[in-house]
Amino acid sequence: MDLQETRAVVTGGSRGIGEAICLELAGRGAEVAIADIDEDGMADTVDRIESETDSTAEWYYLDLTDPALVDERTDQILDDLGGVEILVNNSGIMGPTAPLEDVTVDEWEETMDVNVRGQFLMCRALLPTMKEAGFGRIVNIASITGKNPLYNRAPYAVSKMGVIGLTRTLADEVGEHDVNVNAICPGSVAGPRIERVFEGQAEARDVPYEQVVEEAEAGSPRGELVQPEDVAQLAGFLCSPDADRITGQDINVSAGRVMF
Repeated sequence: MDLQETRAVVTGGSRGIGEAICLELAGRGAEVAIADIDEDGMADTVDRIESETDSTAEWYYLDLTDPALVDERTDQILDDLGGVEILVNNSGIMGPTAPLEDVTVDEWEETMDVNVRGQFLMCRALLPTMKEAGFGRIVNIASITGKNPLYNRAPYAVSKMGVIGLTRTLADEVGEHDVNVNAICPGSVAGPRIERVFEGQAEARDVPYEQVVEEAEAGSPRGELVQPEDVAQLAGFLCSPDADRITGQDINVSAGRVMF
């Protein structure tokens, strides 16, 4: 229980990777605040935390495209928890699957607003309390698509590359305050979200869905997809005392699909 007496905020904690991260941090002893737009999903995650761990959790409705609401909710979380040492920026959207010339401005801006600006807003809101305390851990969920092309997914790729840039620059900016900032770059993570991505890829390429899945698995030396728990375990490690000297890194969890 290496995160005892710490308080963590996890965005997008209602399902998938976010839910797994919430459970991992709570299992390590952290008190968890979940911020998301999926109220039913957050309630389910809270129930799992309180039944499967010794920690407690609360959920907060938060739309990351609303800067005023981000400030309001983070102030509320700080009041309720009395401080925050850990921030995991997990919320993100897939964005459109289409050739660049068919992407609308609204689709482009929505992808950037959630995937990049949302992380900026959360960091901006919670960094002052971390700097004042002289301790903090920020984990931004990026993607191997921020390093490697993904067919017809330019908005998503650009947004995740932006997350890596934010991570590296912020780590340099706040390191003197004992605030570490790292990014995790998952590969294809098993679950409903990647199934929707594969469906979009299959349609865009006019190939069978099964072919897209087989190609994704074959692209890994292990011949398999990543599990949400794989990402969650790394997030827990990066927030722990064992990762005190690790900052400014973008670490792949891709079953070897990307190696840089």
